[in-house]
Amino acid sequence: MGPAASHSCDPAAAMVQDDGEFDATRRSWNVATRNHNAHKGDQAARLAAGEEFLFEEELELLGDLSGRTLVHLQCNAGQDSLCLARRGAEVTGVDLSDEAIGFAQGLATASGIDASFVRAELVAWMHTTERRFEVAFCSYGAVGWLPDLHAWAAGVARILEPGGRLVYVEFHPMVWSIGETFRLDRDDYFTREPFGDPVSDYVAASEDALGALDEHPVPGINEVAAPSWQHTFAEVLDALAHAGLRIERVREYPWANGCRVSPGLVREPGSRRWVWPAGVARTPLMFGLVARRDP
Repeated sequence: MGPAASHSCDPAAAMVQDDGEFDATRRSWNVATRNHNAHKGDQAARLAAGEEFLFEEELELLGDLSGRTLVHLQCNAGQDSLCLARRGAEVTGVDLSDEAIGFAQGLATASGIDASFVRAELVAWMHTTERRFEVAFCSYGAVGWLPDLHAWAAGVARILEPGGRLVYVEFHPMVWSIGETFRLDRDDYFTREPFGDPVSDYVAASEDALGALDEHPVPGINEVAAPSWQHTFAEVLDALAHAGLRIERVREYPWANGCRVSPGLVREPGSRRWVWPAGVARTPLMFGLVARRDP
C-alpha cells in the first residue's frame, strides 16, 4: 500500500476518476481475483451451508442489519456481501473489477442468496448514482487503491440517507511500515508518492485464515502493476469529518483479521487472526470506525 495524492475538496473532482485512470488496477485485480478464488473450493456450497466469512469486529460495529439497505464499497468477489445479505440486509456491492463482479453474481445465484452487484469505478459511481443507503460498508484493503480520500469521503456522504452510517474496518496503515523482524524498514508512513506493485496472491500466503483450502500459489505471476496510495489513519478521519460525517466510534486492534499483513506475525490458535509473537511490543494492526450523516 502507499501514499496519498493531493486532496481535492471539490466533489466534482471525483468525476475525473474514470475507468481509464484505473484500468491497470482493474486488470491487476482481475488476475488476483482469479488466483484468490482458485484456492477456496466450492464457495457457493460453503455459503449455502451457513459458513461465516465476516469477522466479529465488523459485526459488532454493523449491529442489526435486518431490513437495512446496505452498499458494500469495493466488494471484491462478493463473499462478504452475501454474508451481509444473509443477515437480512438488502445489499448492493460495487467494485471496479469485472472479474470480481462476474464471480459475485455467479456466487449469488449458486448459493441462493439475494444481492445485486454493480461493476463501476467506485468514486465516480458514488458521485453519479441516484441510489441512497442506510449503511455503507467497506473493509480490508479499500481506500489504499484510491488517490483522493476527500473525493471518496464526499461520495460516501452523498450516497448515505440522512441518519445513515459508514462502517469501515481496515488494516492500520502503520502495518505497511513494519518489516519481517519488526523494524520500521518498509514503507514510510507519511510517503506521498504512489506505489506500483501487482496485487499479490495474499490468500495463499494467509492460508485458511482467508478461506484457502489450497495454500499453494497459483502458477503464473500477476505482472500487471496497480497503483496504490498510503493514507494515514488521521487522513481517513479528517476526510470523513471534512465531508460532514460525524465520527461516532473508533477502534484499534492489535491483530489482523484473515490477511497476514507482515510475515513475522503468527496465527492465534483457534482463530483467523494474525497476532504479534510473544515478547514483541504491540502496535495497532487494524482500525474500525463508524461515521454518520446527520439526519
